[in-house]
This record gives sequence, structure tokens and C-alpha cells, in this order.
Amino acid sequence: MSQPVTGFSKLSKIEKIDWLLQHHFDNNSEIKKVILQYWNTDEALQNLHDEFIENTVSNYYLPFAVAPNFLINGKMYTIPMTIEESSVVAAASKAAKFWLDRDGFKAEVINTTKVGQVHFTFSGSAMVLRNFFNNVKSQLISDTASLTTNMQKRGGGILDIELRDKTEQIPNYYQLHATFETLDAMGANFINSCLEQFAKTFKSAAAEDIEIQPHDLTIVMSILSNYVPQCLVKAEVSCKVEDLKENDNENPHEFAEKFIQAVKIAEVEPYRAVTHNKGIMNGIDAVVLATGNDFRAVEAGIHAYAARDGHYKSLTHSEVKDGIFKFWIEIPLALGTVGGLTKLHPLVNVALQMLGKPSARELMQITAVAGLAQNFAALRSLTTTGIQQGHMKMHLMNILNQMGATKEEKAKMVDHFKTHTVSHSEVVKTLASIRQSSTNQ
Repeated sequence: MSQPVTGFSKLSKIEKIDWLLQHHFDNNSEIKKVILQYWNTDEALQNLHDEFIENTVSNYYLPFAVAPNFLINGKMYTIPMTIEESSVVAAASKAAKFWLDRDGFKAEVINTTKVGQVHFTFSGSAMVLRNFFNNVKSQLISDTASLTTNMQKRGGGILDIELRDKTEQIPNYYQLHATFETLDAMGANFINSCLEQFAKTFKSAAAEDIEIQPHDLTIVMSILSNYVPQCLVKAEVSCKVEDLKENDNENPHEFAEKFIQAVKIAEVEPYRAVTHNKGIMNGIDAVVLATGNDFRAVEAGIHAYAARDGHYKSLTHSEVKDGIFKFWIEIPLALGTVGGLTKLHPLVNVALQMLGKPSARELMQITAVAGLAQNFAALRSLTTTGIQQGHMKMHLMNILNQMGATKEEKAKMVDHFKTHTVSHSEVVKTLASIRQSSTNQ
């Protein structure tokens, strides 16, 4: 059982590991070996990783993969994806290849506005507060000049500040609701710095206003919002219904009807919508991680958007109109291609170079397309062969690795399951049979 510890952050990395071994692993040398084997042999690179966060003891690896053949707005991309789940990259790649021959993906950024808020309480007159805000608004903006100069030179900065009355929800609760344009930066630090200056100016100006009593105004907090419903990107695919056919055994009209029905179910049934959208996020998160962006912020914002009408529903939509099948997604995405890990993490740099050093707007489009492709592949499987056929074949290698299968055994198992259904029990039984046969030879 863990024991309280003081000064842990001041210990060296080896001392931290030794403490863990003593208090959690009975000084098991094998555990230490596992932790150490994931250290990078390049000391400078390891030090770089150590300084990303606090109390590091090792590195945690995730596969860095690529999905080729994405045609987006007439331009070819190979998309980097960082994820551990079987079949995600294969599904995205398959969808990319399918739509490559059907004019590819179309994507557009609708808006890039981001939001930050100063939350405060005010117990005085609402009219007095409104007049005070109108008088101090220009000063709120001017006092951030040292923070916004460089952003303004590039065409970004503070777009507007509103006073919002929230007293019906919480007594005396108000907001300074600010909108920002941060261009190629995700902009969290920029926005938060501006907000804290707003709060400082607002409070000091209030202290000098004769109509506001010292105890009337309390700043609660200043923080950006990861809900960005005005920072929107749309991606879509379309083709004639007849062109949905991949082989002579398929009826494209039946497929389109079933596919659209599956999407409609996710639009009205939250139990299905959550899993439906999780599949979309398989594609989106993989690109967000590979490009050094904040997938937790993206997840929170997108799921909030899926429930913006008070009912959690599908992020994708589909229809057939005048013989044309159309499938599309519209989501909020606040991404950056400068700042954060984009210049620090070597693989993030590789990922962005692979994509042609995209702007934040272009990365938004690429990421939305990855989510749409993932959803298309999942729904195509679900409404035709079923999801498990492909997924379990990809999962086969994970099971074999758990069982310590040799290279020769893996080859035989893969060949066997080309014509058999994969299940854990069937893999165990078949591998045992192969090993028994080898022993008897």
C-alpha cells in the first residue's frame, strides 16, 4: 500500500523509481527493468521528454502509424495517426481508398472563433454594472496591448467582449464573455493571459468607481472554454448511389438505405450515438495526438457540441437526394500548428511535415476528414459484414502476442483464420493444436 511522501518531486528520476519499487513492487527488479527499457538512449531526447510533465520515470509508447490515399480538396495526404486500438488505421485507410476513386473528401472551415470567460459575482445594481462595463470595455482591451501586439500583426487577437447576466442560473453571477482569433496557435496560453488581465483591469477600475461598493464585485476565475461551437469545420463525401457498389454482389441502393438508417438511429438514440461518436473520435483523436494537440479538450468540446440541443446525438449525417449519396460531419475543432509540443516533440514535427506543414485551418479539415472516414468505414462494416469480422482479425495478433506465439506460429494462425471466425477461445484451441502437431513431428 502506498505511503505518504514529502519532497518526491525533488528526487532524481532513479530515486523516484527506487521509491516506487520499495513501496509498490517489493523491490521487484523485473519491474525496474521494464521501466528502464523504455528510456530513450539519446540522453538529450530523453531529457526533453522528461521536461514535458512532472515526476517522469519512463516513457509510455503508443504506435505512430500512417493512413495513405486521402484526397482532400483535390490534394493528396498521408495522415499520421497515434492510437493503440486495432483496426482504426486499417479502417481509415480503407475508407480513404474507397473515396479516392469517387473524387475524395471535401472540407471547409466555417469559423475559427474561440471563447474565454471571466466569471465573477456582483451584488449591486445590474444597471450600474452595465454602465460600468460599457465605460471600461475599451480599457479592458487596451490594457492587453503587450499581450496582443504580435497576434494582431498576424491578423488575430481579441474580437469582442460581452457582459453576460447569468443571475437567473446563479444569484449575482455574471461573465465577461470574450471571443478570440488565434490563427495557427491553439491559443490557450494567449487567451488565459488576456482573461487574467481583463479581470485585473475590471477589478481595479471597479475600485475607483464611486457607484460600486468594494464588497460588490468578486472575481471567481478567468479561463478559456474548450467548448468552441463557433470554431467549426465541415467535411463531406458524395457520389451517385450506383457508385457505392464495390463488387457485383452488392446492391448500392440497399446499402445506401441501410447506411442512412444507421445514421438516423444514432441521431435519435443516445445509447447508439455514444458508440457511433466514439468511433468518429478514434480517427480524430489519433490525428490530434500525432500532431501534438490536446485530445482531451477536443473530446470535451465535440461531445458537448453533440448534446447542444439538449439531446446527445450523432455528429455525422447522411442523405440521398436526386440520386446522390451524401455523408458529412460538422464539428468544433480548436487546433494549433505552432506552440505547445509542435516544435518540441520530434515525432509531432515529423507528423506536421508529413502533412505539408499545414495551417491550423488545414489541420482542422484533415482531422475532420479522418473522423468522417473512420465513421464511414465503421458504418459500412456494421451494415454489411458486421464489425467483428475485420476487428477480430486485427485483434488476432494481440492475442497471439499475449500467448507468446513464434513467427512461424503466427503465420500459420493468420492463414487458418482467413477462413475461420476469430474468438479468444478459438485462437487458444487452434494454437494449442499447432503446437501439439509440431511436438509430434
